[in-house]
Amino acid sequence: MAGVMNSELKPASLELWPIGNCQVSGLIDEAGSLVWGCVPRVDGDPVFCSLLNGDNIDAGVWRFELEGQVSATQEYIRNTPNLVTRLEAADGSVVEVLDFAPRYERSGRMYRPVAFARIVRPISGNPRIKCVLTPMKNYGAGLADTTHGTNHIRYLVGPQALRLSTDAPVGYLMEGRTFRIEDDTHFFLGPDEPFVGNLREELRGMEQRTRKYWQQWVRGLATPFEWQDEVIRCAISLKLCQHEETGAIVAALTTSIPEAAHSERNWDYRYCWIRDSYYTVQALNRLGALDVLEKYLAYLRNIVDSAKGGQIQPLYSVMGESELDETTAAYLAGYRGMGPVRRGNAAYKQIQHDCYGQIVLPTAQGFFDRRLLRMADDRDFESLEQVGEMAWAMHDQPDAGLWEFRTRQEVHTYSAVMSWAACDRLAKVAAQLNKPERQALWQERAEAIRARIDKDAWNENGPEGGHYGASFESDYLDASLLQMVELRFLSPDNERFQSTFAAVERELRRGDNMLRYAAEDDFGAPETAFNVCTFWLIEALHLAGRDEEARTLFCTMLSHTTQSGLLSEDLDYETGELWGNFPQTYSLVGVINCAGLLSKSWSEVR
Repeated sequence: MAGVMNSELKPASLELWPIGNCQVSGLIDEAGSLVWGCVPRVDGDPVFCSLLNGDNIDAGVWRFELEGQVSATQEYIRNTPNLVTRLEAADGSVVEVLDFAPRYERSGRMYRPVAFARIVRPISGNPRIKCVLTPMKNYGAGLADTTHGTNHIRYLVGPQALRLSTDAPVGYLMEGRTFRIEDDTHFFLGPDEPFVGNLREELRGMEQRTRKYWQQWVRGLATPFEWQDEVIRCAISLKLCQHEETGAIVAALTTSIPEAAHSERNWDYRYCWIRDSYYTVQALNRLGALDVLEKYLAYLRNIVDSAKGGQIQPLYSVMGESELDETTAAYLAGYRGMGPVRRGNAAYKQIQHDCYGQIVLPTAQGFFDRRLLRMADDRDFESLEQVGEMAWAMHDQPDAGLWEFRTRQEVHTYSAVMSWAACDRLAKVAAQLNKPERQALWQERAEAIRARIDKDAWNENGPEGGHYGASFESDYLDASLLQMVELRFLSPDNERFQSTFAAVERELRRGDNMLRYAAEDDFGAPETAFNVCTFWLIEALHLAGRDEEARTLFCTMLSHTTQSGLLSEDLDYETGELWGNFPQTYSLVGVINCAGLLSKSWSEVR
């Protein structure tokens, strides 16, 4: 639960609470304001954009101002993304704002409209509120034009319109007047069509059905015994990052939150990175959330079909679009005025060879997991072999690497290990399908890639007895080397892994945090720690038998989460402040994976 002890509007921060329905998503700040939300989907126009609007906090926002407000507290309804914000005034007046995006089965399909629903409830006293609702259009170019009727307001946010249906006095809303609220008041901002039915009864029913959907979904998760609340919150938020229509999973819900103050490391993460999505479905699969995996596998099949055996891009739009030209939104000042605000991501043009392994690894499960509604077959194997052919062809070729360097290319060890993993898993799938010749071919290729990595990535020099380098051409270190065990390239007791871990920890650890790399990149030396790398450190500590240290470090990382229980991409290892896009799927995956590794087993406490 979060608390705000005064009524002043604060500068933008990452104390944000995600809501959504796997079609649209929104971020509510600690005062209960909707400060970020895009339509008609996560990579659309941010009609609510005050998070990135600098000092202009009255444009691109939806908030309820309680007259005489002195505090705000927030909490999710248990095991849902439905949020309750409690606003209290100096005279004892209290209102609660219930935020949700409808999601439930209706008429045999999932009802997940492009809509945000808010219910304002008077709790005590004689509360008076003002509704500030100022959606914008064209990435902050201007306020949406409005028209209105007796019980609705239309907001023209571009080629489409949104309609607010409400039982609040429309005139008060249009004129920005403060009014007394004496009964539950309902707001449904959604498609530009008449709202059918009784607004009060329909919204109450929507919220109850949405609540039931999420609580039933959570009920099916196989959570560890310890840190259940943290894992459940991360799992819900990861699911909110999936665009259910296609199955794509975005890296984060935002764009252009800087990785560090004034760094200009501002990127648009509202796209589906093959790499990030692999880690997301892997973590959710460990919890038994097969619905996310199944939909993502369908998305991957479409990506593979479109590639026609050719190069796979590192990222695509949620609709599978391949061209994501990077531009800047000139009308938005940026997070705390720290522009630029970017739309699109030029990384789609990069060569990143690890993506082939990250397609093969989750897809391979489809040949073994009998729980799936659609198991993979021989035709799927033929398509997957085309991806494997690219992994084999590119395993020793330069690329931009998983950290997406924009001005240099090398043969990155992580990419080569992922290519090895692609060939290794294809051999296992071939064995499952009783294809001995294909099994032998892919196993031979895996062994050849392993030999090449051991020859060209290994550096004999070093105080710990040598180490793998981040690339074949140089001996600098990066945190992805810790993933060699997770990918089953090395075992935890392998001497080479142990010496590599020692070198990585020595060079990249900063107190309780881990850098992704310490060498200067296109923007200079990194200023913040990359949160998922700290979780990789925790995993490595566990594998090294340093469990007490791993648990302490994990608890420290959890202490950095927002009041909503989530993490962004980066953390200032000196001040503890969160930076980078939010919520970051990588970071949430780290919480889930480490909780599973470190938790006591259920059998220990029964």
